[in-house]
Amino acid sequence: MKNFSFHSPKNVKEAKKLSSSRSCYLAGGMTTIPSMKLRLAAYSDIIDIKKIKDLSGIKAGKTLTIGATTTHFDVSSSKQVKKSIPSLAILADGIGDPQVRNRGTIGGSIANNDPAADYPSACLALDATVHTNERKIPADKFFKRMFETALKKGELIEKIEFQIPEKSCYIKFPNPASRYALVGVYVAKLKKEVRVAITGVESCVFRCKKIEDALSNNFSASAVEGVNISSKGFNADIHASAEYRAHIIKVMAKKAVSSC
Repeated sequence: MKNFSFHSPKNVKEAKKLSSSRSCYLAGGMTTIPSMKLRLAAYSDIIDIKKIKDLSGIKAGKTLTIGATTTHFDVSSSKQVKKSIPSLAILADGIGDPQVRNRGTIGGSIANNDPAADYPSACLALDATVHTNERKIPADKFFKRMFETALKKGELIEKIEFQIPEKSCYIKFPNPASRYALVGVYVAKLKKEVRVAITGVESCVFRCKKIEDALSNNFSASAVEGVNISSKGFNADIHASAEYRAHIIKVMAKKAVSSC
């Protein structure tokens, strides 16, 4: 690990002033720290945002808002989350292991945009809005490519606002070691539409329009059966082929709908 300067700002304004083209915000550090240790990433300044009080916490109303530095454990154990969007609490409880859940943050996971991360699928399925220190970004426009988002350099996620669905469920087929999703399917029936988000299958989380259309006409597991999922462009590795992932999408989608 290369040398760097460590900063612990008291508020978002101070954190923004400290940022530069060679700096990095640190929340839980679940990806940043290992990357630095392996010298896959190097920064001149590390800006620890964990102590900024305004960036943590959960608020439920017409929507569910979660602060960026709120840990996975806090999301999974929150009574407000369990009441408003139970599927989101279940998703958070299935991330990594206890150590990761107690250190990792929702904002860090979304900003990192790992191809197999769980939260990005929740953002897309629940029509979330990502609030930064500069603007509001709809989830549909936030996730760009592998490890790439709409965030500009120095822009900081402050909170994520989720729409509260009528029904929702997240089902994933996890890697037995890492708990990352080989395939993860988040189904949400909102007031005006059905949204289905898939993670672990391509280089970036995406919405499955075919399944959405089928469920919009008939919100049942049987409606998914007739959907044809092409494996073109899907990930293929030692854990699962592209064709297997295509098959598992339908399996997980049917389970999710049945569990709503």
